[in-house]
Amino acid sequence: MTNLTTVRDLIRWAASQFEAAGLYYGHGTDNAFDEAMYLVLQGIHLDPSIPDTYLDACLTEVEKRQLLTLIERRIEENIPVAYLVQQAWFAGLAFYVDARVLVPRSSIAELIEQQFEPWVDPSEVNTILEIGTGSGCIAIACAYAFPHASVLATDVALPALEVANKNAKHHGVENQVSLIHANVFNGVPAGKFDLIISNPPYVPE
Repeated sequence: MTNLTTVRDLIRWAASQFEAAGLYYGHGTDNAFDEAMYLVLQGIHLDPSIPDTYLDACLTEVEKRQLLTLIERRIEENIPVAYLVQQAWFAGLAFYVDARVLVPRSSIAELIEQQFEPWVDPSEVNTILEIGTGSGCIAIACAYAFPHASVLATDVALPALEVANKNAKHHGVENQVSLIHANVFNGVPAGKFDLIISNPPYVPE
C-alpha cells in the first residue's frame, strides 16, 4: 500500500476494491466511484464540493490507516458508508446517522424543496406532522422549507428519537421541531395539521 499516497489514489483504489467485491449501492450513491469518493472525503472530514486540486494532496499515515480500515469494513461487513462516516445527505442538508435509523434516501426531499406545490399552498401551512421520523431528516427539512410552521415529529422507536434530537439541535431547529414518542396517531396530541407526511420503513426489521 506504499504507492497509495494521495486522496485521489485512495479513491481510485477503493473504487476498484468495491467493484471487485460486487457491493450493493443505494444509500446515497449508485456506483463504485461515487461510493469511494464519498467514503474517502467524509472519512477525512473533507466537504464533497472541495476543488479537484485537493485530491492530489498527500495523506498522513494516520489518515491512510483510517481510510483503509473504513474501506475494509465497507467490503467485509457490508456496512453502508453513511453508517461508517455517520453522515448522510437529504434535501441538501447533512444529517448524523447510525444504525438506530435508516439511511435517508427518499424522493420526498424534492417535494419538500418545492414546498409540496401545487398540492399545497405554502402560505397556509402552519402545522406539520411527520409520522415515523427516524433521523428527523424530513421534519427538519420541512422546518427549513416552512420556517414559520411548527413541526411535530413522531417515532415508535426511542433510539431513533435520540438521533432526531441530535440532528434538530445540530440544525438549530429544536424550538421549531417537537419530537414525541408515538405509534402512528396513538400518542399524537389531538388537533388538526395542515400537512401530514410519512415515509414509513419498507424493509423487515
